[in-house]
Amino acid sequence: MPMRMSFGRSVDSRFDETVQSVPFAGNSTTMFPRLPVPSMPPLWREGLVGLEAAALLRSGVWRGIGQAPGEDRPVMLVPGFMAGDGSLALMTRWLRGLGYRTHRAGIRAHVDCSAKVAQGLEQVAERMADKAGQKVSIIGQSRGGMAARALAVSRPDLVAGVVTLGSPVRGMFNVHPVVLGSIFGVGALHALGVRGTLGLGCLLGDCCRQFRADLECEHWPEDVGYVNVFSKHDGIVNWKACLDPCAEDQIEVGSSHCGMAVHPDVFGIVGRQLARFGVADDVPVWAEWAQAA
Repeated sequence: MPMRMSFGRSVDSRFDETVQSVPFAGNSTTMFPRLPVPSMPPLWREGLVGLEAAALLRSGVWRGIGQAPGEDRPVMLVPGFMAGDGSLALMTRWLRGLGYRTHRAGIRAHVDCSAKVAQGLEQVAERMADKAGQKVSIIGQSRGGMAARALAVSRPDLVAGVVTLGSPVRGMFNVHPVVLGSIFGVGALHALGVRGTLGLGCLLGDCCRQFRADLECEHWPEDVGYVNVFSKHDGIVNWKACLDPCAEDQIEVGSSHCGMAVHPDVFGIVGRQLARFGVADDVPVWAEWAQAA
């Protein structure tokens, strides 16, 4: 069962260990995260993702039980680091079955510069909001949640609410050393001239200065919903880095990091939060496609 941890929208010193800022190039107004001592989450737990997916397909939430109808409200799903839109395919199918109008982020492999990713998401959100005539809800897994948070701060006129799934919004480098190695490996590809990859300038320099400012902004838009989903069983990200004091709620689940895309408890939370963002009545439904499954 998920556990709710509500810290409100105020800065809490308990999170200082996950994020530290220092001046860049002598400019006290330019801040970036200091690289922390590598975190050592239980990486082996990521091998349980298959069991988590099997549990989802056997669950009532997969059949739509207890979920409010989507009523054609727009939802964008943003994948995590090195993943593509297909990593959230099960959640996309489920949301469409509930009646949401889902849209991919347009990401094949989430390894590009954060500023370029944010720009692309903004363009997608603009098209979705224009077509639907209402603001867009965003579900972001891992790095995708960081991008969703930044977009909500910079364009609150486009975003109804954000649900982050295992996203280290309070310390982007507070991850397992294996993942840190992958990040710097992508940076090496960028240095070799490979296009569509992030570089050192994206992580620490001027390239993504505005993105980092939006990510660290402590003045959350009042009319935008914001919920963090985290797990102490996360094998990739230090769970403390997922707790943003700006969020309305921090909700604990028992899934692995990758498993947040397929865990039944996460699906239930996502459904309830999307309904709340849309001010929908929490009326249980049983989607026709799910009854036939």
